[in-house]
Amino acid sequence: MKAFDILAAAVVVIATAGGVRADAANVDPPPLPQRLSDTGLFVPGTTTVRAEHIAFSPQYPLWSDGTGKRRWLSLPPGASIDASKPDAWDFPVGTKLWKEFSYGRSVETRFVERLADGSWRFAAYVWNEQGTDAELAPPRGTAIAVASAPGGRYAVPGRLDCLACHDGGATPVLGFSALQLSPDRDPLAPHADAKTPQLADLRSLAARGVIRNLPQRLLENPPRVAAASPTARAALGYLHGNCGHCHNDSGALASLDLALAQQAAAPQASAERTLQSLLGHASRFRPHDGSQSKRLVAGSDADSVLAVRMKTANPMARMPPLGVKVSDSEAIALIERWIKTDLPTVEEK
Repeated sequence: MKAFDILAAAVVVIATAGGVRADAANVDPPPLPQRLSDTGLFVPGTTTVRAEHIAFSPQYPLWSDGTGKRRWLSLPPGASIDASKPDAWDFPVGTKLWKEFSYGRSVETRFVERLADGSWRFAAYVWNEQGTDAELAPPRGTAIAVASAPGGRYAVPGRLDCLACHDGGATPVLGFSALQLSPDRDPLAPHADAKTPQLADLRSLAARGVIRNLPQRLLENPPRVAAASPTARAALGYLHGNCGHCHNDSGALASLDLALAQQAAAPQASAERTLQSLLGHASRFRPHDGSQSKRLVAGSDADSVLAVRMKTANPMARMPPLGVKVSDSEAIALIERWIKTDLPTVEEK
């Protein structure tokens, strides 16, 4: 997708795969609300989330420097999500999602909305210190003082930063999918919220009519990452949730031949594809000494670029490249354990 001129555009708009393609030059969507309270998240006059909104938590959440998160989805009355393609759900026009980030107090809430022409727009809202409301952030993003954040500063993304993650997968909606909402949750998944009756899953969504056309086999046998061990399952799930929206076989980075997204419809094939794209492959990344490097080396995390780039403090080399200042120590320990104990040895490609 081409870059939009965010100085001229009122919003950034993208379309889902198979949807209507629109850009800011010839679409005039309604302006974004200036306050979060005007997006429809809260009971009017309060900061209480409306009861009809659907709370959810993906089993493989994205690492965001240790922030606490809450997430909600809203559909128009009578509308539902077409889940006939288990890994590319089709959300109706009028869908809204919110994700709140907190460090002891709410600091930012992100907002995603599907517009009347089928396109999507993204926005970020910055909370005031009193916690009474949040204001629309500038299109280019901003940084705010938050004492408990790494370095005392919290970076709010610009709207094009949102596209860097949301424009790479089968749908712009991340974390609300068949695999992420499976009732068969991974007990080793780093940073996952405990399952509670208040958090939606596939079965509750189907029972409420929120999703339709999901293959019956995925309700009877909920999707899970295909793996030979619990460690491998959690490692592949973590890579799916944190890296697969960019590194997959259909997005802008498909030419890298690095596929980290797992599929609810084809778990075994997608897991095998991930391992095939990691093991035995030389990496384009080069250490400072210019030596040859490999994406993944069974038995050696020190020689595996995947682990090295997760651990580095160098922002030019760190993965993921956006939204992270602090390495995810729990995930790094998981990935290192996976590399040392669960990977087969293969020939270099």
